[in-house]
Amino acid sequence: MATYALQIAGLVLGGVGMVGTVAVTVMPQWRVSAFIGSNIVVFENLWEGLWMNCMRHANIRMQCKIYDSLLALSPDLQASRGLMCAASALSFLAFMTAVLGMKCTRCTGDDEKVKGYILLTAGVVFIVTGLVVLVPVSWVANSIIRDFYNPMVDIAQKRELGEALYIGWTTALVLIAGGALFCCVSCCNEKSSSYRYSIPSHRTTQKSYHMEKKSPSVYSKSQYV
Repeated sequence: MATYALQIAGLVLGGVGMVGTVAVTVMPQWRVSAFIGSNIVVFENLWEGLWMNCMRHANIRMQCKIYDSLLALSPDLQASRGLMCAASALSFLAFMTAVLGMKCTRCTGDDEKVKGYILLTAGVVFIVTGLVVLVPVSWVANSIIRDFYNPMVDIAQKRELGEALYIGWTTALVLIAGGALFCCVSCCNEKSSSYRYSIPSHRTTQKSYHMEKKSPSVYSKSQYV
């Protein structure tokens, strides 16, 4: 029962991580305008994402424009787009693999050892996905902070950390936690199965005892002759 609860918890964390990965990929709030110095125009907010940039006017109207070319992006955003697309595909693959390895799933049979290997694969893929999400989010955050404190960068070009980065860090931790749970479930299943096969059952022991008691030895047969 405890193992099944861990499976459910891991699947929920994996599902949340999958949704978070897709959300971070499509969100435009990777870089947001910084209101510092003379740049205090608070009626306009500029958002820069992986696919588009948006201009929001006084919290009323928002205009978004998709990038005309991939080369128009900075190198960190170019790499982040590819990594986040790969992470979205990996998270979906890990989630579907975890569903196949669940105890309540019947299409993969009832062999707990096979399902343990399936859950182990899903857990490893979830952990890899979390690391893949962590790399672009941290890379973009590092470039934002570096440019923010660089005196050579114009104040109008400086940006702050957007909401997508914070959601990305949270999503990476959720994915890693879900993967760790699936790995623990797989290890517990493997240990329980090995323990079950190593200890003989009470019925087998009792049956062997009666067989030894009923069959007389060769020495006793020679005495009767």
